[in-house]
Amino acid sequence: LTGKEALTHFPSLGAPGGSAPGKAHVKQCELLQLSRKQKRLCRREPGLAETLRDAIRLGVLECQFQFRSERWNCSLEGRPSLLKRGFKETAFLYAVSSAALTHSLARACSAGRMERCTCDDSPGLENRKAWQWGVCGDNLKYSTKFLKKFLGQKRIGKDLRAKVDIHNTNVGIKAVKNGLKTTCKCHGVSGSCAVRTCWKQLSPFHEIGRLLKLRYDDAVKVFSTSNDAVGHSELAGPHRHGPSAKHPALPRPTDLVYVEDSPSFCRPSKYSLGTAGRTCSREGNCDSMCCGRGYNTQSRLVTFSCHCQVQWCCYVECQQCMQEEVVYSCKQ
Repeated sequence: LTGKEALTHFPSLGAPGGSAPGKAHVKQCELLQLSRKQKRLCRREPGLAETLRDAIRLGVLECQFQFRSERWNCSLEGRPSLLKRGFKETAFLYAVSSAALTHSLARACSAGRMERCTCDDSPGLENRKAWQWGVCGDNLKYSTKFLKKFLGQKRIGKDLRAKVDIHNTNVGIKAVKNGLKTTCKCHGVSGSCAVRTCWKQLSPFHEIGRLLKLRYDDAVKVFSTSNDAVGHSELAGPHRHGPSAKHPALPRPTDLVYVEDSPSFCRPSKYSLGTAGRTCSREGNCDSMCCGRGYNTQSRLVTFSCHCQVQWCCYVECQQCMQEEVVYSCKQ
């Protein structure tokens, strides 16, 4: 989440028997791989350690889902080495982890799992007549404010990688912001909307992950250039067509950016385990995933529930059926 450590699954951080809740919270913070400043913030925010753990799990699972059919499948192996480089995959990791943390913090506030924040209290909706807040909205405002403090983004510096990492982190935060919507429920006679209860609600994280994967597919390779007008360097991408073609184009705030081309991920390396043995779709991605090595075909019998019926009362009764399934996997 900080860009210094790999995203990893954490063991259960429940309080040991007999421990006071306060001490258990502090112990959870110590178990997480955080900087000294982040641990200090964690200790001051009861509920944050559990939210960080949820965010890590959310980011890992979504990344693995989005890249399930790619050569790099977002496995945990090789991630520390990957985060030290400026690949497109590194850009996605920064974006999806910051998005997961933003999303998890906002949801934790509305669920009452954080002591220092509560429901969203957007004034724009409170001022509208006949609208009332009756449901706890996701507190994105608190989430984004706390996250920037937690990640320490005040000083970007002149280093190209630092600029790129912060840019991609902000792309993840913006993706969550773009998914915030107002949800309303009508309360009135015969279904009329004389009175509505409204609240702010974040999109499901799967939608945010899909958006970031599209950003990854269109990621922009950048370099550092000096801007004499503002007196410091900034990120620049390929030249665009038209009157301004002489000047490098600035990446958009929603673009994922990277600084070096990715490896093929075909063979085992310090970045991944390669693609040998990975399952693939013969009509879809076998040629690409197997990197021209070909693939094995294997038949197997799978068991599944079938002919299910609801019985009175109240359970579902199913039969067990078997069918042959053909599995394709990349050769060594």
